[in-house]
Parts: sequence; C-alpha cells; structure tokens
Amino acid sequence: MNIVAIYGTEHRGSTYNISQLFLKKLGSRKSEVKEFFLPKDMPHFCCGCGSCFGKSEKECPHYEKVNPIKEAIEMADLVLFASPVYVYHTTGQMKTLLDHFGYQWMVHRPNGAMFSKMALVISTAAGAGMKSTNKDITDSLSFWGVGKIFTYGKAVAAVNWQGVSEKKKIEIDKYVDKLASKILKRSYKVNPSLKVKVLFYAMRFMQKTMTLNPVDKEYWQKQGWLGRTRPW
Repeated sequence: MNIVAIYGTEHRGSTYNISQLFLKKLGSRKSEVKEFFLPKDMPHFCCGCGSCFGKSEKECPHYEKVNPIKEAIEMADLVLFASPVYVYHTTGQMKTLLDHFGYQWMVHRPNGAMFSKMALVISTAAGAGMKSTNKDITDSLSFWGVGKIFTYGKAVAAVNWQGVSEKKKIEIDKYVDKLASKILKRSYKVNPSLKVKVLFYAMRFMQKTMTLNPVDKEYWQKQGWLGRTRPW
C-alpha cells in the first residue's frame, strides 16, 4: 500500500508517534511511505488571488510547493493527515495547505483520483478538541471526493509523547491495531460513501443547469461527468 503522510507540524510529539504506530501496523515499508512536514514542505499562505479558480491551479503563485504534495496524494492508496489540536482546531499550517486545494472541491474541479482513495485523519490533545480538529480536515476531504475517511482522535493527558502513561500507550496501541486492520480490509475495494455521492450529484446538477465558472463547467464536460461517466 502506498501511503502519503502529511503532518500539521514539524514537532514530533504524540500525534506523530501515533501516526508512526499506524504506519507500522499497516505494514508499509519505508519506500512506500512519503512524508510531508508543514510548514517546511509548504510554507505559503493562500493569497486569495483566485487564479486557481478562474484560470488553472498551475497559475497559483505557490504551485511549485503545492504540486509535489498533490502528485504524491494522487499516487497514494491512503493519505494520512495528522495534526495536534491547536485551540480546538487543526494547526494553521494544515489549514494553509488545505486552502490551496479549494479549486478541487466538488463545486469546482474535483480530482477523479480521490474517489477511490482512503484517508486517515489523526489528532491528539492533552485534553479536548479532537473532534473539531478532525472535522477541519475531513470537511475538505469529503468535498474532495475521498472515497472512505477514517478518523482517530485521542486525549493523551500529556504535553509530549514521553509524558503519556504506559497504560494509555497500551490502550492506544490496541485501538490503532484494530483500526489499521479495518483499513487494510477496506483497501482492496474503495467505493465512495453516500455523502460523497450525494455531493457529486448535487454539484453535477448545478454544473448541468448553470454556468457559474466556465473553467469548472468545461472541466466537468471534459471528464464526461455531465453525461454517463462517473469517477468511481
């Protein structure tokens, strides 16, 4: 299984260590895992120029940084997004990356490769905020059209991995093992969720009945999605 792991911080704390547990249990060799650390691998804020919407994502002033991540995601079977909780939400670095993919939301130009992919979203905090943090990321993934999304949020009751109790680490290991097994079982055939299909058909109807953005409509027509072709 080819995996891309995107970390919302360069700090290798509890979120990173739990991600590494998942990678180990998923049985991937190092050569099959490509990792990106934010903000090092994509440091730029979206400047709101609108070029990706009105022209092409290649016109983004940060294309050279965003495109390697985009290409890695396209080649992956599973995309892992990992973020510690920052004030009840994902890190600013992760949000910055997701902002750059606004053009491939379902309402615009969804990437057909996403519909057959799985994603795993991981978050940790000393106390709370994992649900809202995971939602920050899964909102984007659903609108990208990702076929199956798994989430794991854990309160570790510590400010670093070294401070996590052995009892809690054993608990985490058991859950990670269970969820990794579920992911491996689903990896042979990924069908888009009902939510993703509903989003697709709603946006398809919109693209068929109106032209809000000629670039988007031309894209849908070129994919054949306004006819009988589907991305799954």
